[in-house]
Amino acid sequence: MNTNFSAGRPAAAYRDGSAQAGKVKDEAVIDLRALLQVLWTGKLIILATVVAAVLIGGYYAYALATPLYRSTAVVMLNNRDQEVVNLDSVVGGLARDSAVVNTEVEVLRSRDLAGKVVDQLDLVSDPEFNTSLQPPSQVSRLKTTVKALLGMPVAGGTRSDEETRLFRRQLTIDSLLNAVSVRTVPDSLVFQITVETEDAKKSALLADTLVSLYIRNQLDVKFDATEQATGWLTERVTELQAELEAAETRAKVFSTGTDLVSPEALQASERQLKEMRDRIEDTALRREAAAAKLAQVEAAATPEEKAAATGDSQLRAMLPRIDQPAIAQAFDERFEALATRAGQEISRIDSQMQALQASKAEFEARIEQQNEDLITLQQLTREAEASRLLYEHFLARLKETSAQQGIQQADSRILSQAVIPVFPYSPRKSRILALSTFLGLLAGAALVFLREAASNSFRHASALEAFTGYTVLGEVPRIPSRRRKGVLTYLAEKPSSAAAEAVRNLRTSVLLSNLDHPPQVLLVCSSIPGEGKTTVSMALAQNLAGMGKRVLLVEGDVRRRMLSAYFEVQKPEGIISVLTGTATLAEAVVHEAAIGIDILFGEESRVNAADVFASEKFAAFLTEAREHYDHILIDTPPVLVVPDARIVAQQVDAVVFVVKWDSTSKTLVSEALSMFESVNRPVSGLVLNNVSPRGMKRYGYDGKYSAYGRYGSGYHKN
Repeated sequence: MNTNFSAGRPAAAYRDGSAQAGKVKDEAVIDLRALLQVLWTGKLIILATVVAAVLIGGYYAYALATPLYRSTAVVMLNNRDQEVVNLDSVVGGLARDSAVVNTEVEVLRSRDLAGKVVDQLDLVSDPEFNTSLQPPSQVSRLKTTVKALLGMPVAGGTRSDEETRLFRRQLTIDSLLNAVSVRTVPDSLVFQITVETEDAKKSALLADTLVSLYIRNQLDVKFDATEQATGWLTERVTELQAELEAAETRAKVFSTGTDLVSPEALQASERQLKEMRDRIEDTALRREAAAAKLAQVEAAATPEEKAAATGDSQLRAMLPRIDQPAIAQAFDERFEALATRAGQEISRIDSQMQALQASKAEFEARIEQQNEDLITLQQLTREAEASRLLYEHFLARLKETSAQQGIQQADSRILSQAVIPVFPYSPRKSRILALSTFLGLLAGAALVFLREAASNSFRHASALEAFTGYTVLGEVPRIPSRRRKGVLTYLAEKPSSAAAEAVRNLRTSVLLSNLDHPPQVLLVCSSIPGEGKTTVSMALAQNLAGMGKRVLLVEGDVRRRMLSAYFEVQKPEGIISVLTGTATLAEAVVHEAAIGIDILFGEESRVNAADVFASEKFAAFLTEAREHYDHILIDTPPVLVVPDARIVAQQVDAVVFVVKWDSTSKTLVSEALSMFESVNRPVSGLVLNNVSPRGMKRYGYDGKYSAYGRYGSGYHKN
């Protein structure tokens, strides 16, 4: 009669299905309650990690960390618009845009300004900033030794004195820049310069010195710019003065060497020239009239014509008496004289015309030369005047720039001097302790989750049932006995203990599993040795005997024969003798009066144990035993070690599989159960053995997964 206390589908399929279902469930949702449960189970680890982290953080904050002091100086950038008129920009203020603000921040962070601070305060002699003055650490010494042994060059070993000095100065500047921070106040022109050192006074001194040198640097820049502008203006004024003098000299020399008239006199000469041209035209008209008159006189033939041609009144007066010879002679003489006078008039007019033409040409040439000389003089005069104006302009700027030397204002001003701090800025002990606590919590939680992830065993019955698909018949706590022989004594002397109650619970689960046909022959096995299957077998046999039942405990592990460690019995006959017929069952069994059971010990045999249990004699042995005993318990070897348990399982009513609490891996349990299923004999139920109540509390399962926690304290007497 085979009894299987598990219901539903086969266990292997159940395990696979549970794994798949669990996997799908894990992928679908995160069980927050399960996570909190895991954290609760590792509360001691988390607490220990937090305490260790706080101790480490406290040791660092109060013993190792060097106190650092911060001091801050506040500077404001002057809000002045930059002048754009020529040279005034050398003393003008800075603009307000972000580019200028960022530029000033970089100036404050510049190596040049830091170098001035280093030189002024002689920080090269300060070991805090010049790390080369500090004693070498053990790590540095070890590196130097290793390099020397390997023949590698040591850094700084071949520097000259000057190179060493410059190198140390650069190191000091780097350290100072690391200790300085510059922050701009949003939406303002205010800078906060903060210095952090190991000394409070030093921090304030460095902040004030840096700010002072920064403002002095602005003044130096302006002074240098003014000096450069003054020098350039001086050179330019000298050049312009020489050019002005040369231009005036050229104008003066030209004016002295030429016969110049004023523009007004030149205009008068031009008017005279025009009048002369008018006279020449009038003279030409007069000559034409005189020539016409001479031609008319010469053409006149009669006295009347002669008188009319000459227009002389005397000739007209002589006409009435022209017949008189004397009058006629006088008329002719008068006419000849008038004709000669007309010819002479033309000659005089021609002479006058020639004189006028010569005077006109000479006058025109003189006016043209004067005009050219006047233009040249005016050009030289304008050049001299332009040089004078430029000279006067630069001379005025030179005087202004010279007057502005020494009165420049810096583009920044100090709003607040650095204050000597009373308390160190770091280490912030409370923050370090809080951070240590937080990190300890994280590290502890990580360790708990890693431990949970690395755990491959079973700590409570529900997990074992969920994984295997088999019913857990009972949970047997760890029996507080140092020797194997004391186990049964403990159970007998303390029938109300948690262990005894657990065995009774296991017995009840086995007997009530099938009310119509209670299992008579039970096989108790495990995956590997050391899981307590022999202890469970003896405890169950003792408990069944306590009910007045006839119980036979058979030692099926004939290879190791561990029952002899529990009983001081020396009997040569055993199960092999019964099966071979050399002894009867009654002769071979040993009655243990202390617990009221019969024991059939194993014995050494040359025949393979698997062959012995597979024989018909073993089946006949069980048939005979069924007739004499109410319950027969067979303690078999581990199923993963030898096949004996699977062979014996074919002849028994129920198979009880023992799993050691928080020890046996899931892989071993799965393989062992699969072996039983491979021979079509699945186990009937599971026993979670060697449960530690203290361990259950430690893992957080107390009162939820076990009856051996605080809820059973009123029922158990240990």
